Amino acid sequence: MAKKSKDARGQVILECTEHKASGMSGTSRYVTQKNRRNTPDRLELKKYNPILKKYTVHKEIK
Repeated sequence: MAKKSKDARGQVILECTEHKASGMSGTSRYVTQKNRRNTPDRLELKKYNPILKKYTVHKEIK
């Protein structure tokens, strides 16, 4: 059975802020889930950026 569209838990995309600001080609993105009722604000997590080879802040997009 398919999930309803009103589901509180949904997929979000996290994109590296440092990589985007540097102007280098390529992107570092991660897909994760969050509960939209408990966390209505945009998510910010420290994740590994394989292009820059260090941990950076990734922010939710869209």
